[in-house]
Order: sequence, then C-alpha cells, then structure tokens
Amino acid sequence: MKTKLTKDLEKTLYQYCYEQGSYVVEEVSMPDKKGIVDTLSYQQLTDDQVEWRCYELKVTKADFHSHAKLSFIGNYNYFVLPQKLYQEVSDEIPSQIGVLIYRAFDKKAIEASQQTLRAPGFLTIAKKAQYQELQVDEQKLTSRFVASLFREVDKAKKVEKGLQLYFDDRLFKELKKRTKSGYDVYSPDHNLYDRFVEELRDEAIEALQDELDARNEEYQALKLQLQELKQPNLEDKI
Repeated sequence: MKTKLTKDLEKTLYQYCYEQGSYVVEEVSMPDKKGIVDTLSYQQLTDDQVEWRCYELKVTKADFHSHAKLSFIGNYNYFVLPQKLYQEVSDEIPSQIGVLIYRAFDKKAIEASQQTLRAPGFLTIAKKAQYQELQVDEQKLTSRFVASLFREVDKAKKVEKGLQLYFDDRLFKELKKRTKSGYDVYSPDHNLYDRFVEELRDEAIEALQDELDARNEEYQALKLQLQELKQPNLEDKI
C-alpha cells in the first residue's frame, strides 16, 4: 500500500513531466521481463526522434535497498527521492542514474498562494542522468505505454460513472474495502461513513420538509375553497 509521501512524489513527478511537455503514466510493465517502472515518460522531440525517461520513486532506505528490479531501460533514468534519503544513499547511486529531489511546499506558503497549486511539492535536479540507448525494443515499449494509458483512462471513466457501475452486492464489498481508511474512532468529524449517513439523513429531512410544505400548500388552497363555498350568495338574497 502506497504511503502518503509516495503519493505526493507521484503527483509532483506527474506535474513535473507534464510541464516538460512529456506524456507520462505510472506503473508500466516493461517488455522482456524488465520489471515494472514506477513512472515512464515519453517525449516527441522531432518527427523522428523520441526520448524515453524512467523514474523510480523511493521514500525510505529499506525501499531503496529493496530487491525489486529497477527498470532503468530508458534513454534517461532517475531516482526520485526525498532530500533526507538522498543524503543517506547518494554514494550508492550509479554514475549514469540521475536524481530528482522532492521537497514539500510549506503549508503557510500554500495558504498564502493566490494560485491553486497542482502538486504538493516541487522537484529539483540533484544529479543529471547520462544518456543511454533504449534497453528494450521501442515498439514493444510503446505498446506497453499505450496499454498503461488506457488503464488510467478506464479508471477515470469508472470514477466519472460512479456507483452506477456496481450492483448492490459489489457496492457493499467496495464500501467494506474502505473501512480501514474510512473510519477513525479518534477523528469522528472526518469519518467517511458518518458523513455518508449524515448526508443521507439531511437529504431525507429536506425531502420530507419539501413534501410537507407542498401538502400544507394544498391544504390551505382546499381550505380557502371550502370557505368560499360556505359563504352565502348575495345575489340569491337580493
């Protein structure tokens, strides 16, 4: 399960690549059993020249020393690290691998900013990557890149369609998956389920109030008609 820091690095790296004019996607399976790269970017330099960059995100020393395969198969390859971790492992980074350092924005600076920040932090180049020839067949890599992009589009469309995608039993299972993150006994004001129940209750009260107002309006109209019928006809008396 990804930590908050890992997610912050992902968001910041995505924005960084976007600002560089690159197409980017996370978690791409490499051809020829070269592992899974955390983030892969594709940039069209000219009509016949493409540049591939691979990024591996690490947030702890144990994560950095993990036995998971590093998929540095791109033309340029980088570690993306918090400042503290970089200071701890800088001597272990191969000379051809670049390093991007992540720094979170200060909370006061975020509050004072007049623009909406698109990422929780920013990246600086601590070490430049050296160019290398692509280590896999480019056509195969392009196919994997497109497949990963489709995966993300499909996820986004499912989010947009919302709950209508689920049958009741599936929806119940999906809600149960969120029990751990969605309910915190120490922070009752921020619980997903309490908010859900409260909103449903408020909506039900509002709907009942609207119905009661409509019924009361009908009652007053009927009451007025009844009073008019009971009044004596002055023309008949004359």
